[in-house]
Amino acid sequence: MPEKPIIVYFNSPDQANKALEKMKNEFEVIESGIDRFDGYPGEGYNPSNPLSGDIPSLGSLTLGGNFDTDSGILAAASTSASGYSSGGPGNMVSGVDIILTAIVQEENGDRAMEIAHECGAL
Repeated sequence: MPEKPIIVYFNSPDQANKALEKMKNEFEVIESGIDRFDGYPGEGYNPSNPLSGDIPSLGSLTLGGNFDTDSGILAAASTSASGYSSGGPGNMVSGVDIILTAIVQEENGDRAMEIAHECGAL
């Protein structure tokens, strides 16, 4: 059977979890995931080895990304890297940093989007 990908954004993980649970209660969700993202590559800072001697920029140290010199300087100016913010919700320009991805049967695609919007998706 044909499948439909669902990709929606939320302000909080609770909204995304609620939407996913409602989808799972109404129909089969083939695959799903809820993730937090921001505008920088990498998995974030790893405190297990903070001083390896290879620190190309503050952005690479605090954000865990692999930045070249120019983008590393810009990343270091971000509130996520500077210590003036936790880097959590509200750090994105619109404050939306939670993404719900799901794969459902094509006939359930419209209802999945309705559920997501009912739970606060953009």
